[in-house]
Amino acid sequence: MAGISDASADPAKTPRPTHADVARLAGVSTATVSYVLNKSAGRRISPATHDAVLEAAERLGYRPNAAARNLARGRSGVVLYVVPRVSVGEMPMLVGSQMTTELARRGLLQVQVFETEDDQHVIEAIKSVDPIAVTSLFPLSHGARQAAGAAQVPLIEIGLLPALGDPHLAVGTLRVDYLTSIGHTRLAFAYTGIAKWRALGDYWLEGITRAAHIRDLPPIAVDAVTVDNAVEVVSGWHDDGVTAVCAQSDEVACLVLYGIREAGLSCPGDLAVIGVDANPIGAISSPALTTVEFDPAAVAEAAVAAVLHELGYPAPDSPQFTDIAHLIVRAST
Repeated sequence: MAGISDASADPAKTPRPTHADVARLAGVSTATVSYVLNKSAGRRISPATHDAVLEAAERLGYRPNAAARNLARGRSGVVLYVVPRVSVGEMPMLVGSQMTTELARRGLLQVQVFETEDDQHVIEAIKSVDPIAVTSLFPLSHGARQAAGAAQVPLIEIGLLPALGDPHLAVGTLRVDYLTSIGHTRLAFAYTGIAKWRALGDYWLEGITRAAHIRDLPPIAVDAVTVDNAVEVVSGWHDDGVTAVCAQSDEVACLVLYGIREAGLSCPGDLAVIGVDANPIGAISSPALTTVEFDPAAVAEAAVAAVLHELGYPAPDSPQFTDIAHLIVRAST
């Protein structure tokens, strides 16, 4: 008994407690421990025995192996994480990596699947992996959503979680508030010219548009920017009185900077530029790019909390939006 107490006091130096440890401390069979911890229906367990098992599990710091439990119930114990095809820097992989670690601590295995133009990869993964939950940073396609619904598993779209505070509006507010605070009222939005990444541009543009509308700013000028048309687009914006550009991503912002230089204009004198996603290229662009940086750890915390809540596990508190993103001000504004 003393050995078990010592294990709970310093779990880092001893093996992880098992069903058998809980059973010995509670003075019951391992089967009874399984019945209590798995909340098995149809088993007659006295209140005293039930409480003794829970108390023993708590004293030992016992954590049930969720993967084994789900396998016993005929489920995979797998959480499927969909990595978006849109360009948002390293954040999806950093978020996914932390989620994998945090879920593994609860006995859950996270498997990643990468989006493509054709959503069939995601649909097939949902069907073949038999996950207990599906997660994604951004809203999935209609077909993928239908597949999750048909599988009758929770679908957690991380970017839409209330804990993240409506990210597209919050990021739009960050950018618009900053630009108006330094005197800019006529704004433009730069889309990517790559069709498969257009959806993320729509997401960020909605936030910029709503933030501008709240502040009674003129309508946002909008255009796609490529290497071929960058000079034409930025020259047109400048001629129309635009003084600041919000780009869909840091990569697109760098194309805007290229267009400004090639058009013989200056940044930020003629056009200020602000990106989003804190790509390392922004720090060495000319001029260095103002951008919005996300905290992958905080995004992952919110995602893990949502997954655990949906699956009925004890869940930690979710972070507030102020923990998720912040502005990095550099020379481009």
